[in-house]
This record gives sequence, structure tokens and C-alpha cells, in this order.
Amino acid sequence: MRTKDAVGQYGEQLAAEHLAKAGFAILERNWRCELGEIDIVARDGQALVVCEVKTRRGLNYGSPLESITYRKLATLRRLLGRWLQEHEVRPAEVRIDIVAVLFPHGGVPTVDHVRGVA
Repeated sequence: MRTKDAVGQYGEQLAAEHLAKAGFAILERNWRCELGEIDIVARDGQALVVCEVKTRRGLNYGSPLESITYRKLATLRRLLGRWLQEHEVRPAEVRIDIVAVLFPHGGVPTVDHVRGVA
């Protein structure tokens, strides 16, 4: 496994643990269809939440949150619609959250959770 892939998987694990500790119920991880992939599908109370996880080992290329583009958000909205369609779920609320995981050189990983970005 490439280092980048291992870091990404570890970041997703930390994100899932963070969400679970915050009271989210993790419904699915790494759900895929021909449109792309949803990193985490969770329930936060009555809301269905699609979480995009971005992990970085440093800030040389900006923060993990800065890597989320309008194009990525549009893809996540399409993926959310497809997930709802395939699972025949009608939640009271839906939202897209971003979980940014940063592994600073020689430091402790940080997790930043931004709710309702789209």
C-alpha cells in the first residue's frame, strides 16, 4: 500500500472515531457507485450526513479544508442523491460535512469537523 493511501485510510478511521464520539451513528464507509465515492455516511439525530474526509501530512499544499472545491461539492450532492435513491431513505434533513485531518510533522493529528458545507 502506498504511503498516501495508508495516511488517507488512517485519516478516515480517525474521522469516523471523531464522529462516533460526537454522537453520530456511522451507517456506511467508502460507499461507491459510478459517480464516485462517499467516505462516510452517518446519522446525526434526524439528519443524514455525507462526510468527505480530507487528510494531509502538512500544510505545504494548504489545509485539508482548502482542497474542497465547488466541483467536489457538486459531486458530493449528486452522490448524496444517489445514496438516498438506492437506500430508499427519506430523512428529515440531509447535509454534507467535511472532516479535515492534519498530521503535522512530528505532532499529534488534529481533526476539524465543519458541518453543513453544502
